Amino acid sequence: MDKGCPLVIGGPLPHVMAAKAVAFTEANKPEFKEYAKRIVVNARHLAKACVDQGMTVVSGGTDNHLMLIDVTSFGVTGRQAAGAVRDCHITLNKNAVPFDPHGPMITSGLRVGTPAVTTLGMGETEMVEIAAILKLVLSNTKPALIESGKNAGQPSKMNHALAEDAKKEACARVKALLDRYPVYPQLDLAFLQEHFG
Repeated sequence: MDKGCPLVIGGPLPHVMAAKAVAFTEANKPEFKEYAKRIVVNARHLAKACVDQGMTVVSGGTDNHLMLIDVTSFGVTGRQAAGAVRDCHITLNKNAVPFDPHGPMITSGLRVGTPAVTTLGMGETEMVEIAAILKLVLSNTKPALIESGKNAGQPSKMNHALAEDAKKEACARVKALLDRYPVYPQLDLAFLQEHFG
């Protein structure tokens, strides 16, 4: 016990111990199995919707909670793609694809997962909408030009330029999704804005 627990629990951090206790308790419930199944079903629907939109899903689909989209066909790097979708209130990670020519700092891919949207209650219809939003953003993103230095005027591998009209449309569509599936439905946003806004 004295030797095993520190390796499992980490350090004497009560909040971490409590979080693990809650997570293990939730994972033991039958509802968790259903939730895990919905995550995979949503990921499959999202992967198919991305392929239907003309995006390249590296494995062609998925059998788990995530997929990897190769953004090379859009003429941007993974870092630029991640920045562009972040501008539209979607958080995704840049990720290397197999034999990636850009390496781990720039990358050529986006890592997309479904646990968070599944937690919010989204399903197949929303996966199709998310894929359409991703396509809208990626199709309207290009490398920004380097502004100074010896490479001024050359396309950047890090910075992006997103068409303003596409950004507005994508943001509106993300907002519409989150209005239907709020991130923290139990919070009284009007109260928070009035007292802390």
